[in-house]
Amino acid sequence: MKRVTLLLLSLLWQPAMALEGISQDEAPPTLSAEQSRLFRAWFVQIVSEQIRRPSPRWQHRDCAGLVRFAVADTLREHDERWIGANGLQGRKLPPQLQLTPQQQALRQSWRDIDGEKKAFVTALALIQENSHFIGKEINSAEPGDLLFFDQGDEQHLMIWMGSYIAYHTGRVTPQDNGLRAVTVAQLTQWKDTRWQPVGNNPNFIGLFRLGFL
Repeated sequence: MKRVTLLLLSLLWQPAMALEGISQDEAPPTLSAEQSRLFRAWFVQIVSEQIRRPSPRWQHRDCAGLVRFAVADTLREHDERWIGANGLQGRKLPPQLQLTPQQQALRQSWRDIDGEKKAFVTALALIQENSHFIGKEINSAEPGDLLFFDQGDEQHLMIWMGSYIAYHTGRVTPQDNGLRAVTVAQLTQWKDTRWQPVGNNPNFIGLFRLGFL
């Protein structure tokens, strides 16, 4: 097994915000149960909108970039200007998230592997430093949870949307924006077994939940 996977597995049962080097008073804020419910609704809405029509504000077009962008847009104010810019006028949207300034600041404050807070982190850092392990059974996932795959030289994230899985391939061409939406059944039967989200796939590390939820 690759070293990065061994490192990750050693951290799976530790809460993301209780890792070594983070004292209790340094831990970032979390969302309440109601805030988490609304966060999930907005997060899934924003990811689904990227599949329909990717935002020009989303600059880092890869799997981790999709998660960072959706989190950042979820934790911001969704005023009329934002709604208009995203073409959501007249659409049924979740209730507004009522957040403190400290909670809103989570949108650009990820803990990197080196312990520093950054706006840009990799898929590995999103999982290892900013999320906690849920399990390997899709039935235990809630909308917005992340599927993490370790292919040795690179890692990959997918997003559980509640009834399907969304992800970005990491490649963009004039003919292909790289976004995909697949069912669990489709991914479970994928010809390349490295991407099957099943317990006996050593490349599927499992399901993870963002640490502030």
